[in-house]
Amino acid sequence: MVERMSSADVAFLHRESRTAPQHVGGVAVFTAPPSGFAYDRLLRLLEERISFAPRYRQRVRMVPGHLANPVWADDPRFDITYHVRRSALPRPGTDQQLLEFCSRIQSRLLDRNHPLWEMYLVEGLSGGRFAIVTKTHEALVGEGRGIDLVQAMLDSAPVPRRTVTPLWMPEPEPNAARLVVDAAQAVVRRPLSLRDPVRGLRHEAARATDRWTAAAGGVASASLALLRRPQSSPLHVRLGEQRRLAVARTRLSDYRSIRDAFGGSVNDVVLAVVAGALRGWLLSRAEPLRPATTVRALVPVSVADVEQVRPLVVDLPVGEPDPVLRLAQLRYAMAGHRTSGRAVGADRIAGLSGFAPPTLHALGARAAAGLAQRLFDLVVTNVPGPQLPLYAAGARMTEMFPVSPLAAGQALSIALTSYDGGVFFGVNGDREAVRDVAVLAELLEESLAELVTASRTSAVAGVGGARPGRPARSDRSDA
Repeated sequence: MVERMSSADVAFLHRESRTAPQHVGGVAVFTAPPSGFAYDRLLRLLEERISFAPRYRQRVRMVPGHLANPVWADDPRFDITYHVRRSALPRPGTDQQLLEFCSRIQSRLLDRNHPLWEMYLVEGLSGGRFAIVTKTHEALVGEGRGIDLVQAMLDSAPVPRRTVTPLWMPEPEPNAARLVVDAAQAVVRRPLSLRDPVRGLRHEAARATDRWTAAAGGVASASLALLRRPQSSPLHVRLGEQRRLAVARTRLSDYRSIRDAFGGSVNDVVLAVVAGALRGWLLSRAEPLRPATTVRALVPVSVADVEQVRPLVVDLPVGEPDPVLRLAQLRYAMAGHRTSGRAVGADRIAGLSGFAPPTLHALGARAAAGLAQRLFDLVVTNVPGPQLPLYAAGARMTEMFPVSPLAAGQALSIALTSYDGGVFFGVNGDREAVRDVAVLAELLEESLAELVTASRTSAVAGVGGARPGRPARSDRSDA
């Protein structure tokens, strides 16, 4: 099947460079079943399920002379063993060794001569564990594109569901002449839409900017945000080619207890935790902080039509030393968005096509692209996942750490996914500019602990965010 790429997808190809790869990633940790888990078992599972994500067997073909947008075409030489690779850590492998491996993998560009994804089975982790590391180009995970391969391979029970798929026969790949003829025919059918691919990209970018500006209005004036000149900050750097990853593990029950004590939503608590961690990280670098100092974050959120993710601009109050007051400020800031009626409940998001977080993190990264240097300091993607265990060929997934790409000129991105009672953070940083990325990950856990302590003190004192005599509100937009 040949399908022309959208202007938005093409923009991601043009925007990509050696210092700014445009792929999203993930690190999933599994416990092997009693029968074990081997590379061949993963291959069989993916060969059986890949038909549910047909884009993963297609590659990008450029149109000669750039007469039209490139096309997606079946790769007649598709070899799943090229995309699914086997690696191992010296036994017993540590989490730090795994993160160092992942950092190097996520730093590399994907090969455009093949379908734009890779997966690594990493064996040798301590405690009988193994990891599956993924990277998928953002052009591959567009709005309305359906599920991705990680979603397809996971089951809700240890025994894999049986799937019967027809034998895949790739369509003949179009040659250069066919691509030119198809482009010319498209121009005849729609002369205005394809009169100038470059102009089409500009038009798509302008439309996207209008959507993003309108979406940001619920919390802060986007016009003022665009006029604000970015201050000197360790969050703004000239990117290198290498990355450094760190992770944090927290429990969803802690966020809920804080919400119950002070009101608001779990997402408000998440942002307060991020604000507290950023405050500690900036202080550890001897950065001057005033009470009114903020870090402007772009927080992609799902909206009511489900197929889209829109950005929300939020000023994180890193200058405020009191964690409860930080949370109160963020509750107030986020209230306007929740009352706008655009947010989608976490239960609805988590039910999208099984395990939705990989796709939604990718859509969040897409929503953030293009405005980095003018509008915000970093991207924080928060995607709810299912609160039940998932399995890959009988192996139980215990942790899932998302990895979001860095926007142009930005040193950090923070992504988190809730899954099976946990909330898992993936922090991606420029390797040279953010050598202390592990410090920020530790501070995320400490920032949450600080709020947990405050919530318990509040409960003992008999004060909190809920009205007297009524339970705290359960907000359906919680993570």
